[in-house]
Amino acid sequence: MKPICVQCGRFYRMKKGGYYFVEAMPKPSVTKITEDERPRGRGADQYWKPYKIWSGDLWQCRGCGHQLVSGVGRCALTEHYMDNFTETLERTGAAQLQVNDC
Repeated sequence: MKPICVQCGRFYRMKKGGYYFVEAMPKPSVTKITEDERPRGRGADQYWKPYKIWSGDLWQCRGCGHQLVSGVGRCALTEHYMDNFTETLERTGAAQLQVNDC
């Protein structure tokens, strides 16, 4: 079944299959900050660095425009220590979304 928008009472529609994104990890200087105080989400990129690249499906509600990513695989495409990380980041455009949370 497709995801459902609770606010609108409508099904989401798939906007893009194979939507690449970056999962970030805290920079070493940030690990000194307690987990509850750590800045997260958009606007907190200076506290995080790219860690893994994932692929999922981008869905959008045609009522309110809310978007979500689901259908993410069990394994990342690549991780920061692997030789192909930078090339995969550039090739896939995964930097379009960086998830600053863990």
